Amino acid sequence: MHPVANFELIIGMFLAVLGLHYLARRLALPPAAALLIGGGALAFLPGLPIITIDPELVLVVFLPPLLMDGAWFTAIAPFRRHMAGILSLAVGAVLFTTLVVAVVAKLLMPSLPWAACAALGAILSPPDAVSARAVLQRVKLPRKLSTLLEGESLLNDATGLVLFRFAVAAVLTGSFSLGAATSSFFLLVAGGVAVGGAIGGVWVLLLRRLGDDTLMIAATVLVCWSAYIGGEMLHVSGVIAVVSAGLTCGWYQHVVFSASVRIRAMAFWQVLVFLLEAAVFMLIGFSLRSLLERVGGAAVVADTMAAPVLLIVAAVVLARFVWVFGVDTLLAAFRQAGWKRVTPLGPRAALVMSWAGMRGVVTLAVALSLPDTMPGRDLMLVAAFAVILVTVLVQGTSLGWLIQLAKPAEDANAALPLDLQAAEAAIFQAQLKSVERQAYAADGSLLHPQLLRRYRTRATAGEAFQGTAEERTAAIASHFDVIIGAVDAGRAELVQLHRDGKIDDETLHDLERDLDLEELAAAAAKG
Repeated sequence: MHPVANFELIIGMFLAVLGLHYLARRLALPPAAALLIGGGALAFLPGLPIITIDPELVLVVFLPPLLMDGAWFTAIAPFRRHMAGILSLAVGAVLFTTLVVAVVAKLLMPSLPWAACAALGAILSPPDAVSARAVLQRVKLPRKLSTLLEGESLLNDATGLVLFRFAVAAVLTGSFSLGAATSSFFLLVAGGVAVGGAIGGVWVLLLRRLGDDTLMIAATVLVCWSAYIGGEMLHVSGVIAVVSAGLTCGWYQHVVFSASVRIRAMAFWQVLVFLLEAAVFMLIGFSLRSLLERVGGAAVVADTMAAPVLLIVAAVVLARFVWVFGVDTLLAAFRQAGWKRVTPLGPRAALVMSWAGMRGVVTLAVALSLPDTMPGRDLMLVAAFAVILVTVLVQGTSLGWLIQLAKPAEDANAALPLDLQAAEAAIFQAQLKSVERQAYAADGSLLHPQLLRRYRTRATAGEAFQGTAEERTAAIASHFDVIIGAVDAGRAELVQLHRDGKIDDETLHDLERDLDLEELAAAAAKG
């Protein structure tokens, strides 16, 4: 295709994304499912060229920013507290699923070498960070479950990619060393942590010296690709490097970003992540046509691959159930034996954890990177696509319903010393003390009466909202609804003044920005 035609196709795809997102909202569907189905349907439109995915390009373009987004907003303290559970999922569950899928594939196709079966297991085993984000950000989970699933999605790709590379190497060379693979895995992870931490540290030092909002935002956007490419160039885990850099940057952004940079950077980043996430699911859908042509058509898939592929999909789903419930049963036994430091999830939470295993772009990209000489390559490609379809369309769509049905309880240890209102009250008191120190002149005269009155009102405002937590929340929401309504009225008057020619564009933009910030503050305080 001509480069202009490629660009036009990309713009058309993003226009379709807007329509599919709107349709998903109207039909109460997860956008990921709508985009996947829509991309698959569009792929077969007459006149549309066959879209092929370059797996290396997909990984380097899409994976770093989406991993960075997850790591940036990860809460460090819960991440550390639940590290054992995260590693159990990100390493243990991936290894177990790889083993289960390899055994099932070997039983179904005895002629397939064990290394090829392991490669298939490594392709299908890690749940995808993009798919997890797309689903989890639209459901309400207890804090512990959310931390476990988000942490797993950040780290498990590294496990799956390393397993895949060793399995493919074993197929091509005919040899495999468990000791060498294990030591290499730990070196890749440790190297990724070091590279990502170093790049994050450079980012912190750089931002302290740039002094320009646009440059700071640009430098922030480039961190994820710098970490990934740097890690891969140094032959360590690029995935872990991105996660390490994201955790570092997310921790320090509160002290190196000004308010204006943070507002502008977050707005830009949200749009970027939205477009990249949408493009990922659209590209997965688009790849269906080229995949079917590659393996000989839908008839070949239905006649020769349907049964083994369905059994492999079932093995992938059931392996996660076995691992999650097995580990949780073991923890419950330890706790009953007197080891009170361990806290099992419980059957309801374990059920939700087991069902939240969506696969996505990493599975597809890794499957497409299989060498042409790989035994069973066509079956692996179809199995990868089938697992993505089932986990995103079935598990992703029904996860919210399952959470409502199971009602997993919040971890009793997750409660923090201060709730939102208490933390806000502490902030207001600190602000009041600062204003009180500066509101009076040396001779005791009051210099800033309006500021002092304003901050005293804010510091004591919480006392006006009495009752239960639900009643306080309703009263606060009503309070800020009035403020938002006043902002809307002010904005309407401002626009009318401009339309009547009574103010110029500069005044319009200045006052509009003030109203926007006031509305954002009120919406944040309300929500």
